[in-house]
Amino acid sequence: MSKSWNDTIRKPKKSPYRWIIITVIAAVYVWAIAGVPFTGIKETAGQISKAILAGLFSPDWGYVYLPDGEDLLRGLLDTLAISVLGTVISTVICVPFAFWAASNLSRSKLISGSGKMVLSVIRTFPEIIMALLFIKAVGPVAFAGVLALGLHSVGMLGKLFADEIENMDKGPVEALTACGASRLQILWFAVLPQVLPGFLSYMLYRFEINVRSATILGIIGAGGIGTPLIFALSSRSWDRVGIILLGIIVMITLIDWISGALRKKLV
Repeated sequence: MSKSWNDTIRKPKKSPYRWIIITVIAAVYVWAIAGVPFTGIKETAGQISKAILAGLFSPDWGYVYLPDGEDLLRGLLDTLAISVLGTVISTVICVPFAFWAASNLSRSKLISGSGKMVLSVIRTFPEIIMALLFIKAVGPVAFAGVLALGLHSVGMLGKLFADEIENMDKGPVEALTACGASRLQILWFAVLPQVLPGFLSYMLYRFEINVRSATILGIIGAGGIGTPLIFALSSRSWDRVGIILLGIIVMITLIDWISGALRKKLV
């Protein structure tokens, strides 16, 4: 006897833990909302908001270039230079860490596991914390921002590079090993040609992130466009804040577009 249509199509079983999960998620949301204090809106909030919007929509175009002082172009170039140097430093440093953490190139899981643990420890500290430490060491200069971005990016880039190495095709490596090639020859002719496009793609992606981070590090004194931005905010020069934000938006948009086009050709 043929089975009926209703018998062949079985309804999925409802998980008995569904309501428990929903209750836990709802409790977390309630706890998070209750933990945020709300003391009301200040009486001057409307007046200050109007002043901010008026300054943002009427930026100080004269600040774009000043012959005798710091201006928008110099600040953006400093931010770009900090991002480039930080990315280059992190890329060079993280390559040996990536090969250390790659499990398919290690003879023991203990070796690759220790490499992964080191990378996890490095990326635990945010770049703003590292910038504060380096500011105490070298002073409130752009070099502190370069060191902070360079060291912080090692953890994330090293992890991405290690994943790229672990996902490569093992065929060329096994072929060269069978032919009696040395480890250096295997690395040069079988590993690097496979992982290099991915390395470059991740490096460009990290550079995009570092450009955004460099603008924040300038606020705490690590150089870049963030320094004049915090001064403009402190003095309530909203027209100058507007032109600085506009410059940041244009720079990041152009970098994202160029980086995205390059990554499409690499991958």
